Order: sequence, then structure tokens, then C-alpha cells
Amino acid sequence: MRIASILGAAVVGLWPGLALAFDMSDFTLKTTEDLYQVCSVPKSDPVYSQALSFCEGFLLGVVSYHDAVVDREHLKPLICYPKTATRDDAIAAFVSWAASRQQNTKYMNDPPVKGAVRGLAHKWPCS
Repeated sequence: MRIASILGAAVVGLWPGLALAFDMSDFTLKTTEDLYQVCSVPKSDPVYSQALSFCEGFLLGVVSYHDAVVDREHLKPLICYPKTATRDDAIAAFVSWAASRQQNTKYMNDPPVKGAVRGLAHKWPCS
């Protein structure tokens, strides 16, 4: 199944105007740009379900780690999201932050965990 998906993406990539914006190598997440590419895959893309799950898992991992290491007495939290925030809210917050390239271009080559925290903290800053 995976080979068929890769071959299908390669064939489509050869046709001008039909090339997918998403590159399977983006699943390696070396940069914040890679995370943005994964989290912003359109629903029409054949790898949308995998990309959405990957994005959700990554952001959930970042937030879970953040929450686990924040000692409210000694370490100031970086993300202060409401208890009602959902995974979809987090993805939308990150994608919105990353899409505003004029303000965030300098951060797109940073490690994806830094970009995730920046994007989520932009949406839900701590006072």
C-alpha cells in the first residue's frame, strides 16, 4: 500500500499543474517548515489522513511534554491553552501562525518543536 502511494505521488508529480504540494519526506520533520507542510496538507491530498494523524500526534507530544515538565512553582509555562482547546484548535493555531510568513519566516528553519511551541504560545500566551 505504501509503495503504491509513493508511486502514485511520483506519477502525479511528473504532470505539470497536478503536482502535490506535499512531499513524503516532510514526515521527517527536520524544520518548522516541514511541520507546517504536514499540518497544512489539503483534504484532497491522498496522504491527508496520514498527515493529519502525524500532525496531531506531534503537537500532542509537544504539549504533553510541555505540561509534564512545567513545574508551576519553578518553571514558567510557555503555552496557556484553555481546558476546552481541542487538537483541531491546536492544529489551526499552529498553521495560522506558520502561514503568516511575513512575521515568521525567520523561524521556519528552526526545529519543529520550537515552531510548535511558538505557534501555540502565540495563540495561547501566558500572562
